[in-house]
Amino acid sequence: MSINSEEIWIGIDVSKTQLDVAVGQSGESWSCGNDDQGVAKTVERCRQLQPRLVVVESTGGLEARLVSELYLAKVCVALVNPMRVREFAKATGLLAKTDKLDARLLARFGQAVQPAPTCVPSQEEQLLSALVSRRRQLIDIRTSETNRLGTAHPAIRSSIEELLASLNQKIIELDAKIEQFIQDHVDFKAKDELLRSVPGIGPVTAAIMIADLPELGKLDRKKIAALVGVAPFNDDSGPRKGKRRIRGGRSALRTVLYMATISATRFNPIIQCFYDHLLEVGKLKKVALVACMRKLLTFLNAMIRDLKPWNPP
Repeated sequence: MSINSEEIWIGIDVSKTQLDVAVGQSGESWSCGNDDQGVAKTVERCRQLQPRLVVVESTGGLEARLVSELYLAKVCVALVNPMRVREFAKATGLLAKTDKLDARLLARFGQAVQPAPTCVPSQEEQLLSALVSRRRQLIDIRTSETNRLGTAHPAIRSSIEELLASLNQKIIELDAKIEQFIQDHVDFKAKDELLRSVPGIGPVTAAIMIADLPELGKLDRKKIAALVGVAPFNDDSGPRKGKRRIRGGRSALRTVLYMATISATRFNPIIQCFYDHLLEVGKLKKVALVACMRKLLTFLNAMIRDLKPWNPP
């Protein structure tokens, strides 16, 4: 008896060298290499099965090729947070862990939770994201070397200084490359101009928003806040009212939004007024900043959605 395509859920566990695939209802499974041939085989079989959803854990980029190929083959795929899957496993008593079991767990997770399909970035967005990620890596290395310089032995100071000079030059070159890439693409250029019209949003923040938040302007304010990780979650039970906290989301985006908000509380009159008001009514500085981050993100989301530059009332 054939399985209704509406009931097919597929889980794929991705490692550096291997893909383990499990079809939830039929029990079909297979393993293949995480290479061009293995990805092609897996995508073709998934296309034939026409599942409602293929579920893949985020594994630091090892899954990128597979997810991209599934998306191009018009197979619905959801890239999910591993923490959510492990919590689901604990809740359902599935504590054993192997690659094959993880694949079957992902299929069960998909059927039970039904996460939203992932919108895979375009090739241009992926390239811009790679450039922005590389810049972030160089900044992190420069920070580490700068910290070492303060306590370095005189014999190695020149080595660190030479490396810092090289890193500074590389970052300058990368900034120019990112700027040129944005200017060469009409959609990116339009978004860049809109974002940078907001006081507090500079070229780096705009580039990271364009590269790592392609959903900007496509989701409502609550969903975009949750995606970035600035939506507060309640912690109430009966008469107890716990503190609301943010969690999850895209940490790199949250960091750059935080820095932009710090600037906006000084130079953006709308955000500055909102921040001062929150402090006046007794909110902690950290709480006020998170609220301002959410408000700033809401503004940015609406501007991209409506294709309108910053124009405060």
